Amino acid sequence: MSRSFIVRQSNIIGALMMREMATRYGRRGLGFLWVVGEPLLFCIGVILIWTFIRSHSAHGLSVAAFAMSGYMCLILLRHSISFSLGAVGANLGLLYHRALGPLHFYLARAILELAGATGAFMLVYLVLLLFQQVELPHDYLLLYGGWFLMWLMATGTGFIFSGLAMRSEVMERIVPLLSYAMIPLSGVFFMIDWLPEAVRSTYLLVPFPNAIEMVRAGVFGELVTTHYRLGYAIATALILLLAGLLLIKNAEGYVDVD
Repeated sequence: MSRSFIVRQSNIIGALMMREMATRYGRRGLGFLWVVGEPLLFCIGVILIWTFIRSHSAHGLSVAAFAMSGYMCLILLRHSISFSLGAVGANLGLLYHRALGPLHFYLARAILELAGATGAFMLVYLVLLLFQQVELPHDYLLLYGGWFLMWLMATGTGFIFSGLAMRSEVMERIVPLLSYAMIPLSGVFFMIDWLPEAVRSTYLLVPFPNAIEMVRAGVFGELVTTHYRLGYAIATALILLLAGLLLIKNAEGYVDVD
């Protein structure tokens, strides 16, 4: 793989990201700020609701900080899936350019979601830090590692669903239901340590809770007891991503550009 090829592909994906931001959020007003602003508002809204309906602290943790650590991961997961589904349909006209393929659209949206969700996470964290609802991260490596693994898992899952939806209209209608069904499996609203000991190992077979537990371990440190399998999380993230890439690549023949 030559350096010129890598540079060319990077330029293509960068241009598609700029186009995506312009078409999704507009060129005026807040414009590009909505890349961060949209997930930011969602998370702040959920934090406020949780704070009002629950006590100020739960299991020794700030409700706001606990909601932030889980819900930002959920936003990354759900947005990665939902925006992957429309990646090709929104850019069909660009497929007349021989240099472009469906995979470019998926990668551009995936990277854009990572940038937006990460920026929102940092801003929410800063706000909670200013209001003394959370301390500085106890382990930056765990926090960054868990967040990146969550993105890989979310991206891979989105690619898999998109690849299947490209092959079947029925699957295209089922995918939104599947994404909702994944919410209770994600581990967003509770910690693994709160589950009965007998079911923890089985629950950790689901990839997403491993990444979320890593994020919470990085944020809260010894304040909480976390359970995750690092090797398993890395392996499943890579498997999901590889499976998604293969499904998208093999489904290119199903794309109708007429």
